[in-house]
Amino acid sequence: MNDRYSQRGVSAQKEDVHKAVAKLDKGLFPNAFCKIYPDFWGNDPEFCNLMHADGAGTKSILAYMYWKETGDMSVWKGIAIDSIVMNIDDMLCVGATGPFTYSSTIGRNKHLIPGEVISALINRTQEYFDTMKQHGIDIHFLGGETADVGDVVRTVIVDGTMACRMRRDQLVTTENMQPGDVVVSLASYGQATYEDEYNSGMGSNGLTSARHEMLHKDYASKYPESVDPNLPADVVYNGKFHLTDSTATPLNVGKMILSPTRTYAPVILKVLQQHFQKVHGIIHCSGGGQSKCLHYLPAPLRVIKDNLLPVPPLFTMIQESAGTGWREMYQVFNMGQRLEIFTDAETAKSIIDIAASFNIAAQISGRVEASDKKEVVINSPHGTFSYT
Repeated sequence: MNDRYSQRGVSAQKEDVHKAVAKLDKGLFPNAFCKIYPDFWGNDPEFCNLMHADGAGTKSILAYMYWKETGDMSVWKGIAIDSIVMNIDDMLCVGATGPFTYSSTIGRNKHLIPGEVISALINRTQEYFDTMKQHGIDIHFLGGETADVGDVVRTVIVDGTMACRMRRDQLVTTENMQPGDVVVSLASYGQATYEDEYNSGMGSNGLTSARHEMLHKDYASKYPESVDPNLPADVVYNGKFHLTDSTATPLNVGKMILSPTRTYAPVILKVLQQHFQKVHGIIHCSGGGQSKCLHYLPAPLRVIKDNLLPVPPLFTMIQESAGTGWREMYQVFNMGQRLEIFTDAETAKSIIDIAASFNIAAQISGRVEASDKKEVVINSPHGTFSYT
């Protein structure tokens, strides 16, 4: 599977990126989930600035294919949400709950992506901000850039940049993670009170693998623009599914993989309002999956996860289609829990109740122990896996 990742031109752990930025300034709090800057504009030592850039990645290719197959424009709202949530949920991990500013960056091949798609992406962005405002999350849409770059982009890529100014005494870093802490995992699947339909839990990571491992070879010839022409044929669309095939969930295959990335912003807002002092770390299990917290441990500690939420149908389908080892599945995908909070056992009970009030499943999934090295151990029904 690692070889197929490499042949497709992607990397689950972004080794080249980490190497490229290794010598850069890590900001005011090196162990924080996001880089934190001094208050450049206000020049106030009690404040700091955050800025974050991310996007929907190759998920937009799948949206393009589904739209072409079905004419369903709603998938573009999902892509707009993906590009927002991959920013805001990283920033939640340092305690930022707004107000935020947001700027979108869209690059398209104009011959394939018409104005109606661009309109859907932009207008659905504002629509989502209006929804979030109803839950206390204030995001201001400051415009952005839409470029016709067909020589560079085969279909469309949707990215965004989010910024926030906040008080330093409201920051959440991982410096206080300690032996005795428990890990509370929040489900990425189901239907939260602020979501329109069932969410498969996909998020916006591992989409290159999910798309090629699940979808039928037919799509290689039907949509050649969805594939890098330099890829070996044997790693392109190796699956058995078609986009409109039904599943054991309320969604068909295409909509399962395209489920908009769930934000936990309304949940975290309440958690921090009630338990700020007891939150020792928040981790967004995006790239790196359930091993993500390894990179943010402040000292040699062992995180043991032996009570993770059940794996939802989507990830079982991906695993069965790809034949991927479970160790790698837990390292690439969120596997049904995309946010985790490190705290004490008593506070964990209240956090679980807060999540439940939004119809999001949550439970104590693990604990932190003293160790002579930084390590994450997954004890799952599929085996025990160690990441260092």
